[in-house]
Amino acid sequence: MIGAPTAPPVEDHIVLDNISWETYERLLRECDLNHVRMTYDDGFLEIMTLSFEHEGFGNIIGRMIETLTLELNIPIKGGGSTTLKKKLKKKGLESDECYWIANAAKMKGKKQFDVKRDPSPDLAVEVDISKSSLDRMGIYAALNVPEIWRYDGRKLRVYHLASDGKYKQKENSLAFPFLPIGKMQELLQDWDKEDDTSLLRSFLQWVRSEVTPKYEAYTKPALGNGKKSKKSE
Repeated sequence: MIGAPTAPPVEDHIVLDNISWETYERLLRECDLNHVRMTYDDGFLEIMTLSFEHEGFGNIIGRMIETLTLELNIPIKGGGSTTLKKKLKKKGLESDECYWIANAAKMKGKKQFDVKRDPSPDLAVEVDISKSSLDRMGIYAALNVPEIWRYDGRKLRVYHLASDGKYKQKENSLAFPFLPIGKMQELLQDWDKEDDTSLLRSFLQWVRSEVTPKYEAYTKPALGNGKKSKKSE
């Protein structure tokens, strides 16, 4: 008896070997990268199509970051899925979202990202619904991205780049140390139950009621000795 056809995978990918850097760059120029992610690691090229779920989580996490920084008046420059690559390292990828926060001022007026002159993004968002065959965290490390937010559909994890060149999981964000990551994770679990507007409205209400006081306390000058907090300096 012939069984029912199995559904195709939500995301699909292939990995090619012995791909030159020049071929990788040509594909970046010639291919439409919408809903497709290319990861290059020293001759290996992974091409992955992205699912609705993958794109949805990346979009909503990015909009949460933008809502947070708008409400708290924190300057940022967003890079979306800008290709981050270094020829000397033979590594390149697109994050789901990336942001310059501490280095936002250095990206003002930029229309192109130049890895030789511009700082790496301060924060990259990595949706990990379907596992990559390549070591994307190792590529981020080689590209010197200080912080990664990694979401697998259930848990939002924060990683800081350590002095040994490897990422260490942390409880708090490097860019937003006052932000309770656990609450963001709770809100993300309602992504498939809520429309984006309702989810972002709930997020904004939470920011105003709970995050803003933490941010104000974090940025307030220390009392008694005239010294300022690290954020104020």
